[in-house]
Amino acid sequence: MDNKQPTSRLDINSSRKQELTAPTPQNTPINPAPITSNYRPTISSISEDATTLESKGDPNSNTADASNLTGAFTSNPALISMLQGKLGSLVGRRSGYIDSLPTHVKRRIHGLQHFQAKHAELEGKFQEEVLALEKKYLELYTPLYTKRTEIITGGYEPTEEEVKLGEKVDQEGEEEQQEEKKQEEGSSSAGKEEDDKESMVGIPEFWLTALKNHPQISETITEQDELVLKHLVDIRMSYMDKPGFKLHFDFAENEHFSDKTLTKTYYYQEHAYGGDYVYDHAEGCDIHWKEDKDLTVKVETKKQRHKGTNKTRVVKRTVPADTFFSFFHPPSFPDDNTELDEEEAEGLDAKLEVDYETGEEFKDKIIPHAVDYFTGKALEYEDFAAEDEFEDDFYEEDDDDEEDESDDDDDDDDDDDDGKQTAKGENAPECKQS
Repeated sequence: MDNKQPTSRLDINSSRKQELTAPTPQNTPINPAPITSNYRPTISSISEDATTLESKGDPNSNTADASNLTGAFTSNPALISMLQGKLGSLVGRRSGYIDSLPTHVKRRIHGLQHFQAKHAELEGKFQEEVLALEKKYLELYTPLYTKRTEIITGGYEPTEEEVKLGEKVDQEGEEEQQEEKKQEEGSSSAGKEEDDKESMVGIPEFWLTALKNHPQISETITEQDELVLKHLVDIRMSYMDKPGFKLHFDFAENEHFSDKTLTKTYYYQEHAYGGDYVYDHAEGCDIHWKEDKDLTVKVETKKQRHKGTNKTRVVKRTVPADTFFSFFHPPSFPDDNTELDEEEAEGLDAKLEVDYETGEEFKDKIIPHAVDYFTGKALEYEDFAAEDEFEDDFYEEDDDDEEDESDDDDDDDDDDDDGKQTAKGENAPECKQS
């Protein structure tokens, strides 16, 4: 079940202009599949060699033409925009190859399309059975999740046999942690600490710790959020009669809001297309914050000065705040009559994609493997995209560039060393390359 890694995609919707789609209710990779192509340009690249040829009077040199062409692009943004529009209009057009084929060949193509449609029908049935299988095993997982919640909240104490079996799962790591703990703590404080341990109920801040150990979700958690998430006692999920799933966040009584459970629901479209269930939309819930405890907004204070009287006044307004609890107010498509420009549409698509991926992370990773996220073990086998994106920001410099920088450094060192002598008449120490 978890081995399949479908990718998200964007579909064009006639009424909404663009509609974000997502995969089957299985694991969703954070990185989309890279776009690859076998196309290679036939025009040779312009390099410094071309400049050298021109300086030598080579009649075959095309550097001047290339420079003029480059200048035309850089100095004329309107031309670039026009060309991009022309190229964009070519996407999805027929090449005319199929139309040029003989009738008997077109007939065979129609036969292929018939069998492809049959294949799509089987893919739809496959995903329906997969969804039914996931529902079946969720019922089998539920007793285990219930025991987990009871241990976390202090309602159940594991037996000696259960503890010993659990120790074998990660025995080596446990021994190292115990050894470090013995070295850090003196024997004199052992009795006091044992008393402190006995007074603890369940496993404090279990879910807060698990969420903070997830690299992507931890970025959304602020210090104020932590004060609320300390009261989070369980995260559950359930399937609905319609394709989709619901996330349940159960909280103990706290001073921030009166709700016992916050929910987030993800809806799929009714039928699977091309072997995948497609997301339709997501719905959050209203949070009943107590007075002056709403973390989703913040108050900005600004001073305004009257032009005529020169008097000042203080104006306060509420603006959205960065918080984990924005998760329960998902982004949505605007009304059909509202048109978005390209930048706004791309921004909305990005927000929707992040929202769907976060829901999948909760469903397929955090809820089933909460213990591994609490202990940090999940970080050992997770391949998070942030690391790859961070590495992509760096590139290797050419050797020539390094030599130029080295020469510049040497010149600077020579200037600094002039007139600088130590008490013994020797040159001051300097950094030398081996």
